[in-house]
Amino acid sequence: MSAHDVAVPAAVEGDGARPSGRTYGVLLAVLVGVILVAPYFLYPVFLMKVLCFALFASALNLLLGYGGLLSFGHAAFFGFASYISAHAAKVWGLPPELAILSGTAAATVLGAVFGALAIRRQGIYFAMITLALAQLIYFVSLQSEFTGGEDGIQSVPRGVLFGVLPLTDDRTLYYVVATIFLAGFLLIFRIIHSPFGQVLRAIRDNEPRAISLGYRTVQYKLATFVISAGIAGLAGATKALVFQLASLTDVHWSMSGEVVLMTLVGGMGTIFGPAVGAIVVVSMQNYLATLGAWVPIVQGIVFVVCVLLFREGIIGVLSRWTKRPL
Repeated sequence: MSAHDVAVPAAVEGDGARPSGRTYGVLLAVLVGVILVAPYFLYPVFLMKVLCFALFASALNLLLGYGGLLSFGHAAFFGFASYISAHAAKVWGLPPELAILSGTAAATVLGAVFGALAIRRQGIYFAMITLALAQLIYFVSLQSEFTGGEDGIQSVPRGVLFGVLPLTDDRTLYYVVATIFLAGFLLIFRIIHSPFGQVLRAIRDNEPRAISLGYRTVQYKLATFVISAGIAGLAGATKALVFQLASLTDVHWSMSGEVVLMTLVGGMGTIFGPAVGAIVVVSMQNYLATLGAWVPIVQGIVFVVCVLLFREGIIGVLSRWTKRPL
């Protein structure tokens, strides 16, 4: 790759007002503070579910909000990593850190394969190809003995982290999950604010112009797809240990729809939007569970309201009000 390939294109120079490094530092400090004290006020397992889905939504947002590529198949990476992580921990007897890494690596490889097949298509064609490939993973998971079929992989041992930190205690595991979330979140943050991220936004806004400037747009989009798949896999692998279960729910097409909903409700193309969207959607699922079959209907109503009143998402609206990208 030549030096020109990493230069920031003119299409994104001066791309709107940005918060200063100090503003970002304050926001991140607040986020860390909330994460540290949250388990003293809320149920740790609920919080871990929120963090896993927040990381999942952030991974999709990297692809959708900054790459302009709508994937309806991200559940494939989330669920596949969940199965690999659960199998590695239960059958292979790997410690939790290696089980999670195994799931993440498997999702990254799967992302490279799917990306190579889908990335040259755009718009609805790209979305449909990712959905079709994800359905392939779903049917393999349904029929395979490796995944346990409809029963899934149950009673996954949480194990001992690095041989010294037992994860049987929910609060201990919560801080491990929080560390994983923050690592993934900061990685996405760094990518977005790197020259790579600037080129990615230029491709999203005007791909023909980026091509005319000499950028290999297909390679940039493929790299983004693979990174997004890997981070989604990290979220899925972690979730498998939290709930000690990997099931068909994780690879079902509705899971892809849920994470898209989280991204849109929180604010597509914002840093903190996907996390906020995950909090809203997971909280509805948790606290409205007594409504039974009405939960999806309530979620649909909330989605419609957000589209009508908060077209940029919750954080997107706040960004517009404060005139600072968040």
